[in-house]
Amino acid sequence: MKPRHLLRMLGLTGLTGLGCVVAGSALAQGREAPYFYGGVSLGGSQARIDDESIVARLRIAGLATTGMSRDESSLAYKLFGGYQFTPNWAVEAGYFNLGKFGFAATTTPTGILTGEAKFQGVNLDLVGTLPLDERWSVLGRVGVQYGRTRDTFSRSGAVAVTALNPSSSDANYKFGVGIQYAVSPGFLIRGELERYRVNDAVGNRGDINAATVSLVFPFGASAAAPVRSAPTYVEPVAAVAPATVQAETVAAAPIRRVSFSADSLFGFDRAEVTAPGKVALDRFGADLAPIQFEVITVEGHTDRLGSVSHNQRLSVQRAEAVKAYLAQSGRIDPRKIVATGKASTAPVTKAGECKGSQPSPALIACLQPDRRVEVGVAGVR
Repeated sequence: MKPRHLLRMLGLTGLTGLGCVVAGSALAQGREAPYFYGGVSLGGSQARIDDESIVARLRIAGLATTGMSRDESSLAYKLFGGYQFTPNWAVEAGYFNLGKFGFAATTTPTGILTGEAKFQGVNLDLVGTLPLDERWSVLGRVGVQYGRTRDTFSRSGAVAVTALNPSSSDANYKFGVGIQYAVSPGFLIRGELERYRVNDAVGNRGDINAATVSLVFPFGASAAAPVRSAPTYVEPVAAVAPATVQAETVAAAPIRRVSFSADSLFGFDRAEVTAPGKVALDRFGADLAPIQFEVITVEGHTDRLGSVSHNQRLSVQRAEAVKAYLAQSGRIDPRKIVATGKASTAPVTKAGECKGSQPSPALIACLQPDRRVEVGVAGVR
């Protein structure tokens, strides 16, 4: 008896769950293409053993199947590298191993037939990425893969098999969808579902589905993000003529303004001051100690992406969060702090400087200076 039709990989019968950890505070999707990247994926794969075909072939050989066990899930992994040639498109190549799947059938007259199939190969994909906001993106891929299948059959008793180790190599298609989170400019996390069309080495074609989590590392000189990083805190220096320095040792109600990058104070789309943000505000509070201030103004600003109502609400929440943190030190009377939200009404970027309306990586990077919190102090030393 020939072992044709003993294994067929069919249908999406289940997928290993996927997840990703979100952390960090640096904007990562604001990097300009082109750049290279590399990564590794780990997850699970799923196939379906066509036991009906196995039973039918054993029946043709005069054997009745009395029992069947199946192993239809396996560990899967990938190693890959890519070239992001535009902000939305990349070419990616890699090696994949989809694991192994198998079955064991017992028969009457007494006999046992077991089979195992292993799948691995190389692929070349076109990957499209659509940013949802500063960190999250959805992605899709379609490509060609050249896979190798190696089968191993064993038999005992009344079962006869003529080819114990058939193998096959051929090209076929693959595709997938996923979601990506930018942890930092040099580190991304992906969760993906992919389908591979395969040949089972005994004359049949079917599908293997894989769910993986990937760690992606952009690199190369051109991968440096063109993000114009605002300093966490910069002490402004007033321009004073040298001849008048001594005369202005005591100044009458000078006005000082300090700008904090929103990315340095808050997480994405959040209004809770982060640990690094608290350090920056502590430094600022310490600098206020020798000043007899009359009023402190705190203004929250956003970029123009997103709805007007959302940006206004977020800018107010961030201004109030900075006010609350400055007041909790005990050195600043909260009644002297005025917090307001300006949303995107007072951008730092110039008209026409940042083109586009969709949240592309390049546009997000260009608009970063607009996302800020400005603090003004009126008082005397």
